[in-house]
Amino acid sequence: MGTLGERFARALAAKDRHALRTLLGDPIDFKALTPGRHWDAESADEVVDGIVLGRWFEPDDHIERLLHVATDRVGDREHLSYRLEVRTGDGRHLVEQQVYYAVADDRIVWLRVLCSGFRPVPADVLRPS
Repeated sequence: MGTLGERFARALAAKDRHALRTLLGDPIDFKALTPGRHWDAESADEVVDGIVLGRWFEPDDHIERLLHVATDRVGDREHLSYRLEVRTGDGRHLVEQQVYYAVADDRIVWLRVLCSGFRPVPADVLRPS
């Protein structure tokens, strides 16, 4: 089954709204930084529909694979790192996110995300699986 963080990364890679909402507390203290923008949210719906699957990974973005996932602990915080291969209308990209989170009642209630942005990858580097 994996840690809560691993389950979060797998649910994101599957674009599984229900699973993501189930993993997040409501309310949640969410802050994120992507290239060019800072994000804040206070509810699971805002995080999932308004930001993560509403703006970061849009309906036409296809998350092809979860390439890497790692978890660790930093004092009283959990750490999660994952890398995704994403196909958009303009090609294949790598997206990596570094995440710190806190848990209460088996849900993520405090979440900080730092995103690399969509990094273009030449077609000869990533081959379809």
